[in-house]
Order: sequence, then structure tokens, then C-alpha cells
Amino acid sequence: MTPELKERAQALHHDCFVADAHYDLLNLLAAKRLEGGRTDVFRTDYLEKIRAGGVDLLISSIFIDDRHVPEMALRRALDQIACMHEELAQCPDLVLCRGVAEIRAARAAGKIALLLSFEGAEPLGNDLNLLRAFYELGVRGIGIVWSRRNYAADGCFFQPRREGRKGGLTDFGARLADEAERLGMYLDVSHLNDEGFWDLCALTKRPFIASHSNCRALTPVARNLTDEQIAALAQRGGVMGMNACSDFVRLDANGAGRADPDELAAHGAHVKQVAGAEHLCFGFDFCDEFRVGNNREPKDAVPFYDESWRLTAALLARGFSEDEVRGALGENLLKFLERTIG
Repeated sequence: MTPELKERAQALHHDCFVADAHYDLLNLLAAKRLEGGRTDVFRTDYLEKIRAGGVDLLISSIFIDDRHVPEMALRRALDQIACMHEELAQCPDLVLCRGVAEIRAARAAGKIALLLSFEGAEPLGNDLNLLRAFYELGVRGIGIVWSRRNYAADGCFFQPRREGRKGGLTDFGARLADEAERLGMYLDVSHLNDEGFWDLCALTKRPFIASHSNCRALTPVARNLTDEQIAALAQRGGVMGMNACSDFVRLDANGAGRADPDELAAHGAHVKQVAGAEHLCFGFDFCDEFRVGNNREPKDAVPFYDESWRLTAALLARGFSEDEVRGALGENLLKFLERTIG
């Protein structure tokens, strides 16, 4: 990489609106506070590197680990939100937002905007009334499933498993999608299986997102989208977040270590070819912190936000214009949010 390309990419990160459509921040904060007994976690562990990446908006998942499902899913979700509020009180640099006007205001004030989204509807159980309660708590996105089955739908597994017949959206899942659209929440198809993806296309009307998915044409795993799915998402006015997890970037990553930013940029270039660059965003899904904590090798193609300019440089090197890169950095995601949550 030339010094000029590095400087150009870093300048874009500090001049443009920069957003990540998927980060497991609340799960990390809750684990460190509740199990680790810590406080002021965001400021201590994350703020400096997130600032270094020029990040203006983080969309944090509310993800419930298998050990809390199903009995403790609701309580764990509320615990995560409670821990978030404690962190917000300790770090004024981070502010919870509920819509685009608040996101823009946060950036104008020099703060980092935080938006909340479910990664799996397990906290709702089969009680649709709870969706309104979480809406009032600030949740604006609904990832219907993680890679498992819940009352709403079937998730897609990371690797093939022995299983029975797959399902799409259930009756509860269809009603959940309807209610989410009525409330002004966006739907997220990452982790949804193919049957559920096409059910959602048929049963909904508004734009939807694949917040952290790559291209199955390049890396043929179920967590990635087919070209037909990418085209359908784009036709609806949705966006797709490039996922830094090497397992979804390169097929042999399980045995060959981490992918690199250029390999991830190849997925961005494929989305551009299939649907147009205006449907591309960042959805890093950083997981190295979970891996290293469990004595596993780091595998994210982009290590963290302070090095996210490397993906931007790789996109520029692949011929993306600066306007297209500005879109991928955050403007495309912001326009999607304007069309969905307002």
C-alpha cells in the first residue's frame, strides 16, 4: 500500500460519516460489568480506538447467548440495556439515539451515536406485546434470528448440521415483521435461512438490511447471501454490511487463518457489481475479542475500528470512487435508516 493511499483512506474516515451496522457492544459491556465486576468499560476499553476510526454511529446488537435461552432471554436483554445506561452515564461521548435526527445531532455535538437492534427475537419469546416495550426502550432494529430456531423463524447454521425439515417465518414471525414495520423498526435478514429470507420478501413491503453478511458467490456458506438475494434486497431499497469474520470472507479461513482487507473488499466489489455500490455498508461483526478470550486465534479480516481504514483503502484500490466509498462508510446506511426508522 502506498503512503498516498493510506493517507487518502484515513482522511475519508475523519471527514465522512462513518457507521457500523453490527457490533456486539451491549453483550460485551454486560459481560464485563455483570460477570467481571467492572465499570466505565466503554471509555476504558473501546473509546480511543473507535474515535481513531472516525466512527459516528454504532448499531449494537442485543444478542442472547445460548446459555440464557430460552428461560433467561428477556432478563438478559434487560440487563444489557441497564448496563448500557450505566455506561452512558459514565461516558458522555456515547449517546443513545432513536432516529436519524438524533444521530445527526450526536455527530454535530462530537459524540458517537448508538442505535439498538435485536440479534434474534428470543427476548420476546412468543409475546408480541413486548416488541412495543423494547421500542420504547430504544430498540429500532429486529434481527429476527441468530443461527438457531426461535418462535419467529429458523436461523442458518455456520456449518452444515444434522437437522430435520427447515422452516421459514412462522405465524408469529410474520406478525412480528408486520408489527415491526408498523412501529417504524427495520428488519435484518442476517442469520435468517433462505426459506425465511424469501418469506420476509413476500410478506413485507419496506426496505430491509443484511447487517453483517457477505456474498455466497465468493464464499459459499449459508450465512452469506446469494446473488439473487442481494438483488432482491437492493430492489427493496436495502443495504448490506460487509462482515469482517474471516469464515465468511474466505472459505478456507478455518484452516488458513485470517483473511485480509482486500479479500473483504472483494465482497464489496461483488455487491457493487450485482446491485450497485449504493447498497453497500460496513457491518464488521468484530468477534476477535470473544475468540481471544477463549484462547482462540484472532480471525477478523479487519482487526478493529482503528484499522478500519484498511478496508477503505482496499475499496479505493479496487476502483471505488470517493463518492462510492463515502456511501459505504456510512451515508448508505444513514439513508436506509431515514427510509425505515425515520
